[in-house]
Amino acid sequence: MDDTASLLSLADRMLWVTALVAAPVLLASLAVGLVVGVIQAATSVNEQTLTFVPKLAVIALVLVVFGASMLGLIGDFTQQIFEQIAQVSR
Repeated sequence: MDDTASLLSLADRMLWVTALVAAPVLLASLAVGLVVGVIQAATSVNEQTLTFVPKLAVIALVLVVFGASMLGLIGDFTQQIFEQIAQVSR
């Protein structure tokens, strides 16, 4: 039963880390898409590349700003997983 609890705890932490890493990119993309969509609706300009280029630029900016903390979060989680593997194998 202890193995099941530790696996569920690991899965729970994995989902939280995934959500924390993906959230900045997804929220920025959502916000830019919403703003561009409103502008397109107001001006009746329906160009597909008009939504792609600003999203791409904002996602690149978000990755530059938050990339180090995202990689740090993933690195810490990976280190914790390997420490748990070492403790289980003893």
